[in-house]
Amino acid sequence: MIRLGAGPLDRIVAVGAHCDDIAIGAGGTLLAMCLARPGLRVDALVLSGGGTDREQEERAALAAFCPGADLRITVHKLPDGRLPAYWEEAKAAVEELRGQTDPELILAPRTEDAHQDHRGLAQLIPTAFRDHLVLGYEIVKWDGDLGRPSAYQPLTPEIAEEKVRLLQEHYPSQRHRPWYDREAFLGLARIRGIECQARYAEAFAVTKLTLHLGG
Repeated sequence: MIRLGAGPLDRIVAVGAHCDDIAIGAGGTLLAMCLARPGLRVDALVLSGGGTDREQEERAALAAFCPGADLRITVHKLPDGRLPAYWEEAKAAVEELRGQTDPELILAPRTEDAHQDHRGLAQLIPTAFRDHLVLGYEIVKWDGDLGRPSAYQPLTPEIAEEKVRLLQEHYPSQRHRPWYDREAFLGLARIRGIECQARYAEAFAVTKLTLHLGG
């Protein structure tokens, strides 16, 4: 197991196709980073849910997941499940975000995600953010599309528990879903923790990574 730090982080971007994607896939990582780096700038982009109760859930949730951060949230109104049909609008949103920030790290869906909205957004990110480190987060679902991650962020038990608590507190619209529960979130975190010799972890896919190990 190789452990490399990401170096100084001043700006990060987090993107999701739907409200709650970011929190489910990378909420623990966001908590850990923001607690360790007060004042970290976080630009969050969500493609659907704008103008609905879900947008209000998302804004409150991301504020809780990013304590002390310089948080900037944009929620668009693309129809859920229809991203391929709204490709131009989605691409414009990503390019607009790129014009607003030059982050050291991007948290985004995986390109291997079975959901067309997640996968489409993942494919758009490198078209605008060409020289950036992108960590592709995972979201457990009925499709059974979880793979073999290539990067891990260990989570302390306290961070893992807080992630689950915040998910339950801030997304009441999702509580009726059979997969939206403590066992699912902590169970996956425990498995990923085993894989990186930690108690809990979030795992990510890395498509391309440039190393600067000399000098």
